[in-house]
Amino acid sequence: MRQNPQRRAALLDAAIEVLAREGSRGLTLRAVDGEAGVPTGTASNYFANRAQLLVQILHRTRERLIPDPADLAAPLDTKVLLRRLVDRMRRERSVYLAMLELRLECTRRPELQAELAGFQAAELEANVSWHLESGLPGDRRGVVLVYLAMTGLLVDDLTVPATLEGHPLEGLIDTLVDRLLPDVD
Repeated sequence: MRQNPQRRAALLDAAIEVLAREGSRGLTLRAVDGEAGVPTGTASNYFANRAQLLVQILHRTRERLIPDPADLAAPLDTKVLLRRLVDRMRRERSVYLAMLELRLECTRRPELQAELAGFQAAELEANVSWHLESGLPGDRRGVVLVYLAMTGLLVDDLTVPATLEGHPLEGLIDTLVDRLLPDVD
């Protein structure tokens, strides 16, 4: 397998675009080559098979979705952080859609499901711990509920935004935080 990290990242970014646009069925090593604008066969030099490509896409989506450290600087406000999350997901729409495709694909591939479940569980725990250690309001259960609610909100916002017409996002986020993460003095 080839080891050029820049080429690998470019191929994974191309794979994310293909997955977001074409879905899992459209994701082939040849399609990745085409999207990346590289000679046919290049992706197969970096990924032994489609299963390996899917796992590496999973990790690349997370690399691309990590918040800018400046967005996490004090003073912290949960509502502001969640609005920034929505903005980031909108900017990286293809990445988020590719992640949704990976979730669907894992229902058909037990090996991918194990990888995704472990990855997401660790990510959720890290997010909950960070929230609590940062002194933001709420408890563990409330933070998990916010995660679940935001997941649904993002799915609708990025796939069928008309669903949320008449429900301004800022108001939804404010109500969500007020109800699930009350600031107890």
